[in-house]
Amino acid sequence: MDVKKRVREIFEQEAGAIASIPVTDNFEKAVSLLRDCHGKVLTTGMGKAGHIANKFSATLSSTGTPASFLHPGEAAHGDLGLIEENDAMVAFSTSGKTREVLEVLVAGRELGLHTVIGITSHPDSKLRDLSDVILDMGTIREACRLDLTPTCSMAVMLAISDALALLLMEQKDFTREDYGMRHHGGYLGKKARRTG
Repeated sequence: MDVKKRVREIFEQEAGAIASIPVTDNFEKAVSLLRDCHGKVLTTGMGKAGHIANKFSATLSSTGTPASFLHPGEAAHGDLGLIEENDAMVAFSTSGKTREVLEVLVAGRELGLHTVIGITSHPDSKLRDLSDVILDMGTIREACRLDLTPTCSMAVMLAISDALALLLMEQKDFTREDYGMRHHGGYLGKKARRTG
């Protein structure tokens, strides 16, 4: 195997998947719903998608939109109590058929969950039926030679979530000073507070 050639192929396939994300008016709708949310912003996802959802909540919190990750497995054992009326949830699932994620959304609606933004790829996704807005990942072929390991799909999810976080940050006029106040330690905090 030519390792360097294969690495380049993987990079190119992931970059191509990101470049092929359908950019529709739903991005504007999703950002408006999150910006105008009168409750909390929650994120959820299972497996690798859950890691992206967790990272998204951390990025939101550090850029002016306080958020929390709700693990779908733990939700079934009491963590569902985090959901209150007027909350918004961003649900990540490539297939849109992940049982635990769907159960969180159904139960969350009963608790007053106001808005659901779904991020999914499959056209027959049940997540589409449970969401107010869908951000479509497009048709994805994984970089894995088995077309199984979630690589391109996770790159796409990450890119979509980063776009949402940065758009919210910009629409809220989040400043360098605001950023520095939320990063009191480490390199980013010092960089944000540096003048000139």
